[in-house]
Amino acid sequence: MDWMLEDLATGIPQTRHVVVLSSDGLCMAQWGTDTDTADRLAAACAGLQSLSAAIAAEFPDGDGRMKLVVVEVGGGFFYLMAAGAGAYLAVLADDDVDAGLVGQLMRDLVARIGEHLTSPPRADRQVP
Repeated sequence: MDWMLEDLATGIPQTRHVVVLSSDGLCMAQWGTDTDTADRLAAACAGLQSLSAAIAAEFPDGDGRMKLVVVEVGGGFFYLMAAGAGAYLAVLADDDVDAGLVGQLMRDLVARIGEHLTSPPRADRQVP
């Protein structure tokens, strides 16, 4: 999956990090970052997607699921997109990035490989 993440990142020159994570905050794939940074981002994303789902539940006509979160901070943008059952795609980019292009390329990537970006819930192991 790394080459697909690289395609996304190189298609947007201001991209710093790309991470695919499970809904419980485990890094499944990464590009442009070290393991520690990817793990921190994945853990933070899990909290953000949970908060987003709580907000989505307040829309009575919606399905209660988070689709896309964009956070602007000093120095750049953070994007988090649902990317399959129990999986999310996160991108950090510089503040001069084309926000529309980021969203479009993230949607394109999810559409192409969304079924591969899944993280089924973990089952508790029962010991007999």
